[in-house]
Amino acid sequence: MRTPILAAVLAASLSCNVDRERNSATPLSDSIVAERGASLARRASSNAPAALAVAAAGEGALFPRSVVASNMVIRTAQASVEVDSLERAVALVRGLAERVGGYVANTALQTGRGQLRSATLEVKIPADRFDEGLAGLAPIGKLESVNVSAEDVGEEFTDVTARIENARRLESRLIALLATRTGKLKDVLDVEQALARVREEIERYEGRLRYLHAHAALSTLAISVHEPIPVVGHVGSSVMAEAFKQAWRNFVALVAWFVQALGIIVPLGGLATAAWLGARRWHKARAPRTAEV
Repeated sequence: MRTPILAAVLAASLSCNVDRERNSATPLSDSIVAERGASLARRASSNAPAALAVAAAGEGALFPRSVVASNMVIRTAQASVEVDSLERAVALVRGLAERVGGYVANTALQTGRGQLRSATLEVKIPADRFDEGLAGLAPIGKLESVNVSAEDVGEEFTDVTARIENARRLESRLIALLATRTGKLKDVLDVEQALARVREEIERYEGRLRYLHAHAALSTLAISVHEPIPVVGHVGSSVMAEAFKQAWRNFVALVAWFVQALGIIVPLGGLATAAWLGARRWHKARAPRTAEV
C-alpha cells in the first residue's frame, strides 16, 4: 500500500519541476502556492495526535516496545460449574470478578418454567491475575470442566508497530513537502490527498494496536453455572407427578397394544372356531356309521 503513495509523491514532485519548465499552463505565483502549502502543512501538523506523534519504536509511542517483550498473549477460558443455588452462584462469580480486579461484561440467565436453571457470565480479568481467577472457581461449586486457550499476538503487534513507524516517516516527508513546495496548486492538492491516505492507514494500524493491547491486558473467563439435573423426570417438574404420569402412559400403552392385537386375535379366533365346529360335525357324522357296523 505504501508503494502507490510513494509513487504519487514522486510523481507530484516531478510534475512540479516539469510544469515550471513548460509554458503550456500558466502557474500561480510562487508566493501564493507557498502560502497554500504552508497552510496545509500547519493544518496537517495540528491534526496529528500528540500522543502518537513519535514513531512506535521510540520514546512516547502508543504502546512501548516493552509491552511486546513482556507478554502479548490473549488468553480465554470456559468453565462449567454445578451449584446448589443459582442466585448464590451468580453472586459468588460477581464477587470473584471484583476480588481479582475485573468486572462482569455479559450475563445470560435461564430460569424459565420447564428449563434447567443456569447462567453464563463473561468475566474480564487482568492478565496477571488470570490464574487467580481460575483458582477462585472451586469455592463456587462442583467444577465440571475448564478449557483454557492462549493466542500469542506478539508477532502481529511488532509487525503493526513497524508499519506505523514507516507510515509516520512518510507522513513527515509529506508534511515537509507541503511546507516547502512551490508550483501549481494542483500539485499541492495531490500531496494533500496522499497525506490523507497515509493518515487513514496510520489510524487503522493504531486501532489494531489498541485492540491487541486491550485483549492482551484483560483475559476473558466465561463461567457457566447450573443447578443439578433431576434424577427422575425433567427439569421444572415434580418427581411424584412425573411418576403418576408415567404410570398412566404405561396403562394407555397397554390398552392400545391390546386393541391393536384384536386385529390379529379376532380373525384367528374365528378361523379356530370354524375349524372346531367342522371337526365336531364330522365326528358326529361318522359316529352312526360306526355303530351300524
